[in-house]
Amino acid sequence: MNNQNSKTSAYQSAERRAKIFGTVGKSLIYLMLAFWALMVLFPFYYMILTSVKEFSAYNSEFIPKLYTLAPTVENYVTAFTAVPLGDYFTNTLIFTLSTTAIMLVVSVLAAFAFARLDFPGKNLAFTLFLALMMIPSELVVITNFVTITGMDLRNTFMGLILPSVTSVFYIYLLKENFAQIPDELYLAAKVDGTKDMKYLFKVMVPICRPTIITVIILKVIECWNSYVWPRLITDDPEYFLVSNGIQAIREGGFGRENVPAMMAAVVVVSAPLIILFLIFRNKIMEGVSRGGLKG
Repeated sequence: MNNQNSKTSAYQSAERRAKIFGTVGKSLIYLMLAFWALMVLFPFYYMILTSVKEFSAYNSEFIPKLYTLAPTVENYVTAFTAVPLGDYFTNTLIFTLSTTAIMLVVSVLAAFAFARLDFPGKNLAFTLFLALMMIPSELVVITNFVTITGMDLRNTFMGLILPSVTSVFYIYLLKENFAQIPDELYLAAKVDGTKDMKYLFKVMVPICRPTIITVIILKVIECWNSYVWPRLITDDPEYFLVSNGIQAIREGGFGRENVPAMMAAVVVVSAPLIILFLIFRNKIMEGVSRGGLKG
């Protein structure tokens, strides 16, 4: 009886120690995550804080303050009136929507061909296609620049859009997602006389909607943040995107002197992507996870 009681007491003590260690471990993990979140979010906080500080107040701070008692929106007005920030937004919107729409059509059709259609050399073609992911993008930029220049498409929206309408990664992601749909559905549709395009848009696209939404969002973010190619292919301010416009403002505009107004412009440029991600973050996670599963 005493042995049984001692065993029970020892088991309870071990269980309490395990709970204590588990609680301490979780507390440490949450503490590290909170610290990391603070490190990540602090630059955004400081950016927004600086954007609402008065120019004179900001310049008078020998040591930057982490608060302001007199916030102002004057910097945002300056950001839109001192430089053509609205034009940069319009150009970026045209570039983003056009590129994303064309890329989506190309990627969906290519992914469907690799996932469902049978043609000679399909596996070899897909393997070579995936091998393109191993080529550094900087090497492709040189070829694209020579091609676009030879076609006399510099300083045009067509020159901006064309090199960005295909993506090996997005095609691979959609192809893997399409491949998860049972073959029986495709065979049954063929027996009923359904055309491939009708099957694609009536069956496969609705089933894979989360992944397609993810691709759209990721492409929008990619286009909005695009810098190297637009900077290389355009030197006319009329075709500047927001990323190039912000850089031009920093280099030659009021950005060097009026830092609060510069930060206001950066906030305006960053806000659409942050809002987009916050709204569709669950869709992005769902689409990526579904694209990575087999069976």
